[in-house]
Amino acid sequence: MTTKSIARPEASTYGCCACEGHPGAAADEAPETPRERVNRRWNEIMQETRVAQTGVQILFGFLLSVAFTPLFHDLGTFDHAVYVTTVVSGATATACLIAPVSIHRFLSGQRMKDEMVEVAHRLMMCGMLLMAVTIGCTLLLILHVVVPGLLAKLLVGGVMVWFALSWYVLPLWLRRRSARRATP
Repeated sequence: MTTKSIARPEASTYGCCACEGHPGAAADEAPETPRERVNRRWNEIMQETRVAQTGVQILFGFLLSVAFTPLFHDLGTFDHAVYVTTVVSGATATACLIAPVSIHRFLSGQRMKDEMVEVAHRLMMCGMLLMAVTIGCTLLLILHVVVPGLLAKLLVGGVMVWFALSWYVLPLWLRRRSARRATP
């Protein structure tokens, strides 16, 4: 069995582009056609969605059961408000993270994959932000019961800073650093 190299004149001169604006790829990677790129990006989004969906669905299921526990009625107004905020943000995160599946079902075969990738990307970003809010509110609800007072809020604030750093600041910093290296 022999393997031939297929010329792709429409491929980017930079090679594989993981996302728009990415200046290049490793020298040993074969260039992609625009169609291959959009298919790869769609597959990557679907894999990422599976991970995020599982986490938010488990958390949301847990949250729905909390209101039916005996101790829930003993919680104060602040805790009830945090709970409502948590459930609503969990529900909206779930909707955002499952929406790409629905979009795919409705638009499959319509030759709209570029649009589907862009919309799914935005929904994933929104869903991840809402999931971080849900996790933060869940922590606040739990820690406010376990560690009353300012300490609970400080701990949650620290965790939320970590989420912001690891989920948003770090990827943006890596993107900027890569762009600086690529420009002469």
